[in-house]
Amino acid sequence: MFLRKKILLLLSLLMMCSCVSRKQLTYFRTISAENTEEINENLPSRPEPTIKINDALIINVTALDPEAVIPYNLQSVSYATPTSDIVPTSSSYQYYTVDSEGCIDFPILGKLHVDGLTQSEVISLIQGKLEKQIADPIVTMRFLNAKVTVLGEVTRPGSYLLNNGQLTLLEALGAAGDITQYGRRDNVLIIRDNRGKMEFARLDLSADELFMSPYFYLQQNDVVVVEPNQARATSNQSVSLWLSMVGTVASAATVVVSVLSISGSK
Repeated sequence: MFLRKKILLLLSLLMMCSCVSRKQLTYFRTISAENTEEINENLPSRPEPTIKINDALIINVTALDPEAVIPYNLQSVSYATPTSDIVPTSSSYQYYTVDSEGCIDFPILGKLHVDGLTQSEVISLIQGKLEKQIADPIVTMRFLNAKVTVLGEVTRPGSYLLNNGQLTLLEALGAAGDITQYGRRDNVLIIRDNRGKMEFARLDLSADELFMSPYFYLQQNDVVVVEPNQARATSNQSVSLWLSMVGTVASAATVVVSVLSISGSK
């Protein structure tokens, strides 16, 4: 009788932990036709990412005379990137690493301080210097190793490269396969290293205020953490109870077998 009650209790807990309300799984519950205009009016512009120490930058110089720009370009190398839904897995890149002083060593031009500058500012800086030496130079630049890390209750936790240094929170979660049914959508944690100062923000994906948050647009090296909900905690408790019950049944079965063996030997 005791064993039967224990089994019924376990089944009840399993049913409870498997039930997650539709409300808990729904994004942007507060968005409606009435507040769409207000959201658009207060929506922050997509920020241009700034360059930081240890960033890897792909910089290419072209001009009408291809031979004139050869000295200003690094030799191409093969660079394999981690598997990602955002960028290709491999390609041939020319890249510069921002050193501890915030500089890159550019051919002919020498050391250029780029730490804290945006992509467009770096392009203008290099292009301005090149115009004094070659005719009509064109400079392109993008980030190579800018990434965000998504942890916790998502389908595919891991690090994901940013597309040219820009990614929204929703895009990052989408790349990670979305939040599982056991993840909290109302309390997503963003961890940001703002030049040595750690910043923490918690965002509610069910509210329209998400789009107006300065953390909606992620920056390189941001960490996104999705916490487990109560259903996950209940599920873990049920697993522990299940293992305990299995151990009890196994012990009981061992005793029964032993008794039957002794009786048979007599």
